[in-house]
Amino acid sequence: MSTRLAPATAPVAAARDTHARIRLALVLGALGVVFGDIGTSPIYTLQTIFNPADPHPVPVDQENVYGVVSLIFWSMMIIVTLTYVSLAMRVDNHGEGGIMALITLIRQWAATNRTRSTAVLAVLGVFGASLFLGDGMITPAISVLSAVEGLKVVNPELGSWIIPITVAIILALFAAQRFGTHTVGRLFGPITTAWFAAIAACGIGGVLLEPRILMALSPTYAFTFLLGHFHYAFFALAAIVLCFTGAEALYADMGHFGRKPITVGWIFVVVPAVTLNYFGQGALILHDRAALASPFFLLIPEWARIPMIVLATAATVIASQAVISGAFSVASQAAEIGYLPRLRILHTSHDTYGQIYVPWVNGIILAAVLVLVFTFQSSTALAYAYGMTAIGTNTITTILFFYVAFRSWRAPRWLLWAGLALILSFELLFVAANLTKILHGAWLPLAIALASFSIMATWQRGREIVTAKRTRIEGPLQDFMDEVTARPGEVATVPGTAIFLNRGKTTVPLALRDNIRHNHVRHQNIVIVSVEIATSPRVPSRHRVVVDDLGDPTDGITHVTVTFGYAEQTDVPRALALVSPKAACGRLDLAGAIYYLSKIELRAGRKPRMAGWRKKLFLATSRITVDAAEHFNLPLDRTVVLGEVVEV
Repeated sequence: MSTRLAPATAPVAAARDTHARIRLALVLGALGVVFGDIGTSPIYTLQTIFNPADPHPVPVDQENVYGVVSLIFWSMMIIVTLTYVSLAMRVDNHGEGGIMALITLIRQWAATNRTRSTAVLAVLGVFGASLFLGDGMITPAISVLSAVEGLKVVNPELGSWIIPITVAIILALFAAQRFGTHTVGRLFGPITTAWFAAIAACGIGGVLLEPRILMALSPTYAFTFLLGHFHYAFFALAAIVLCFTGAEALYADMGHFGRKPITVGWIFVVVPAVTLNYFGQGALILHDRAALASPFFLLIPEWARIPMIVLATAATVIASQAVISGAFSVASQAAEIGYLPRLRILHTSHDTYGQIYVPWVNGIILAAVLVLVFTFQSSTALAYAYGMTAIGTNTITTILFFYVAFRSWRAPRWLLWAGLALILSFELLFVAANLTKILHGAWLPLAIALASFSIMATWQRGREIVTAKRTRIEGPLQDFMDEVTARPGEVATVPGTAIFLNRGKTTVPLALRDNIRHNHVRHQNIVIVSVEIATSPRVPSRHRVVVDDLGDPTDGITHVTVTFGYAEQTDVPRALALVSPKAACGRLDLAGAIYYLSKIELRAGRKPRMAGWRKKLFLATSRITVDAAEHFNLPLDRTVVLGEVVEV
């Protein structure tokens, strides 16, 4: 019997083995990309909490140390394990997660049933995305600084080299962005895995100094510390928040790795490693108060400190890379759904989806990171600025997630309300604590977020004004063509195909109107192309193009709607190649076609459509708009641009 089954079970066993290897590879990849930020937080978290220079220092005794490490552990459990892993990651937009995915879902509902709540939540989501962009500026500064600061533990005389070395690493990191991470990305997983193994081993060594500290895994120690010593425990929350910075990355990168690999990596690798390290640092502090100067690096055996500094630097570079890539992705998606102008986006890998480079964003973040390093000079000084971005993004994600859950889940309402009350009240406690640090650096991420939010909100509003005015200038397409047809002698027809990019099929492309008005000619075959961005990240090829003869297959005019996912490159010629000659009535000649673009020149008008400063901001932002021919990948030698002036 067993002999007969062997041939059939062998392929099944091989398939299972293959699936197991794929899952392991995804978990390893997630460790390298997703957990870099949250995995390097032990370097500076406890050091910041027990910083004697803090205006509200936490006294160092057994009760407080046990309470702090217990609160760190349970904060990770509530914010990361419960909010993100168990709840938020169950909501996605065609596989994609993160705050931008939630915004897109809410915008979808608002399109059919716009209410005040959806409008407010969409605005709140944009502010959350703005905070995430601020996080992309602060993470490289604090992460690399904290790792290089280990040199002071090895030799205090090396302290003067910390800033120059940090700046050199940051410059190299941002200069390498244009090449993408596909070459070195395969090393991220093994390096980060080695990092988690190393910090876990160091943590075990510390726990052995005070094994009783493991009792702090009980939540009673966290409650006792928070409620019994609220007069300084409340302020300590502004530093405890550092233990879950980077939690948003778990959700944002879900589209690349999937929910299960991220969950497995978090529960079975990251949580044990960082928990052991935090508890080991706590035990070391109780064993030797002098370790407060740098508990993470002093937990490491002296012989291993230099290799560990190298490994820590590599881990923080990986953490920074993940956040920078996330900022590129957020900016790209914001541009696709109308919150930013068209940006120059370079795809750095032909094999791996989602690896992009946005030069303008890269330059802005680099300048901001260098300013942060030179201004704050240390990771401890930057810590309070860092916490606000993390908890701000987490709180907004929680609000958006529960709104989506109320709309789409069948769970009992009372259960959702109870979950929202529990999680949101816990997060708002952290928000309140961080607000007390406004004068100590927390103002910085708020300023960055407000600036980013102002740019995105202003661009969206200005775009609405320009679109409305442009629609009036263009006029109805059918009326215009009827007018041209009624005067055949005034407009000559020339052979060839002309492709006009337009926003839809109801209005006249400005370039077509100007070409006929001024040159009195039209091409024998006219193709009007409208580009639409779907609310999903990718669109299958079979749904890429829709052809419409506009009701008259004999007038030589065809309309083609091209749809791209919001995470895809908008390559119009490649998409048009999917149109069959039969569908286009045999008229689509891509090889010799001339592409026509309508360029809008923006000027500030006198009408009070927007505040004066917003008009100036809108016009300034429009200058970073990438050339349309480049954005749509049009052949430059066969592209003609005709312009029109529009006032805002």
